[in-house]
Amino acid sequence: MKLDVVDFDAKSVGSAELPDEIFAQEPRVDIIARVIHWQLAKRRSGNHKVKGMGEVSGTTRKPYKQKGTGNARQGSLRAPQFRTGGAVHGPVVRDHGYSLNKKVRRLGLVSALSQKAAEGKLIILDALGAVEKTKEVAAKLKNFGWKSALIVDAVVAETFVRASRNVHGLDVLPVIGANVYDIVQHDVLVITKAGIEGLKERLA
Repeated sequence: MKLDVVDFDAKSVGSAELPDEIFAQEPRVDIIARVIHWQLAKRRSGNHKVKGMGEVSGTTRKPYKQKGTGNARQGSLRAPQFRTGGAVHGPVVRDHGYSLNKKVRRLGLVSALSQKAAEGKLIILDALGAVEKTKEVAAKLKNFGWKSALIVDAVVAETFVRASRNVHGLDVLPVIGANVYDIVQHDVLVITKAGIEGLKERLA
């Protein structure tokens, strides 16, 4: 498929041929959902924790004798039925992440890229240029009319990352960091010509 290429001043500077095997596939919404769930599961900290019966502080002495009191038998004041006792089946520190096949992850990324292309929300940028000020980036964004955009480049200059960091609705990622969740979260996907080549190598 062929798309127009624009510069960072929103002017057309030619066209680029995009590989159909990456940008013109039938989007698999179910695969996109699976990959996003996998990404978000990996991001969970999993550090919630409550103390069990063996972890709360308190005496280990039997509260009262086994028989003859008329009360139910008790073995410890640290049991969960008491106010100062431990929790039952409470959350423990754990990793929520799980494995997902590489082919599924690749198909998810291809589906997300193809979906943006099919919706007409894929923009090919010639290059980011030497933009080093936040107000310059904001002005460029206003020229395009983007309210929510993700820019993907082969290698993102640190000066541009700093300049774009405080621009609302804009995120910048290198090719190696391009992922399904961020692509779906943003309304417009912007890829530089160098980024296209990087994606070809990554998804080869």
